[in-house]
Amino acid sequence: METFTFNTAELIVLSAAGILFIIQLIYYFGLYNRIHAHNKAVRKEEVHFSRELPPLSVILCVRNEAENLRKILPTILEQDYPQFEVIVVNDASTDETEDILGMMEEKYPHLYHSFTPESARYISHKKLALTLGIKASKHDWLVFTETNCMPASNQWLKLMARNFTPQTQIVLGYSGYDRTRGWLHKRTAFDTLFQSLRYLGFALAGKPYMGIGRNLAYRKELFFQQKGFSKYLNLQRGEDDLFINELATPSNTRVETDINATTRINPVYCYKEWKEEKVSYMATAKYYQGTQRYLLGFETFSRLLFYAACIIGITLGVLNLHWLAAGIALLIWLLRFILQAVIINQTAKEMGEDRKYYFSLPVFDLLQPIQSLNFKLCRFFRGKGDFMRK
Repeated sequence: METFTFNTAELIVLSAAGILFIIQLIYYFGLYNRIHAHNKAVRKEEVHFSRELPPLSVILCVRNEAENLRKILPTILEQDYPQFEVIVVNDASTDETEDILGMMEEKYPHLYHSFTPESARYISHKKLALTLGIKASKHDWLVFTETNCMPASNQWLKLMARNFTPQTQIVLGYSGYDRTRGWLHKRTAFDTLFQSLRYLGFALAGKPYMGIGRNLAYRKELFFQQKGFSKYLNLQRGEDDLFINELATPSNTRVETDINATTRINPVYCYKEWKEEKVSYMATAKYYQGTQRYLLGFETFSRLLFYAACIIGITLGVLNLHWLAAGIALLIWLLRFILQAVIINQTAKEMGEDRKYYFSLPVFDLLQPIQSLNFKLCRFFRGKGDFMRK
């Protein structure tokens, strides 16, 4: 009978692990599984799409990325779409960018390019470049990506455009890293996948709160109704996440999750560059409206408590030679791990991520909140001027 008798400490720890497991279950089925559930609904033709393909404008900003332009711009210009233009705004590049754009304009009549004044000081260069591109565009629908992102197929624009229903004003797309070897790439790829599970999951749940400019579309009239980026001209960033955070609603926002509508980001080879990008996003995240970031913070907190409860439960069971208690704690952890692995790997495959997360999953699961804390501390201890307009 002693095998089935638990002392007070064991009861408290195992009960806590069980409650935290249920909380994690709710997040995984209610939020992180949304992309897979949406893809399943699309296959069953339960999602309504527009049959019209309105003319659209693709807008990119470029700064000293001549090599990326040579490789990626043709894949955008050669999209299988009836009527579109591509506007590239050269943000004071000092490499061969201007020459490449000039040569490509001769080959592609629907390519146009402009430039930002090098002396501009009253708005961040990225926002100024986007504003110039938007003002120069001819069409109501605007599609945004970046020069380090390659469309997964020539159907990218068609798949984004099928979401352009009369009531839709914003379409969010998925972007993920191209696969390469190395620990840094594994970290960045998982971080991007997990971030997408979160913000796209909330959008599919009817609670959109941000977007990323690597794969994004919205109506031009929405931009002018909002007076562009005027509310956060003092910040370096915010042209995508803060803009969408302020304007996205359950009724005006849709998500495109087809694998052929994704964009693939060039791999990161320098930790400092990736860290700088993450810290910059941390600087704008504090301005987000809505409860979503608090709900995500609670998920992270409950995840860390769950790990602690399981580890303590296993430790108490081993120290007390109470193998049933240790086994229950281990079983609870294993059940969550299996659920997590199935949902994350299933979604990763559907979104074109050529990588499986099994043995590395617990490492990234714990590393993600630690590195987020590190980035937040970096933002906190750096001067505010680092994130202001330049």
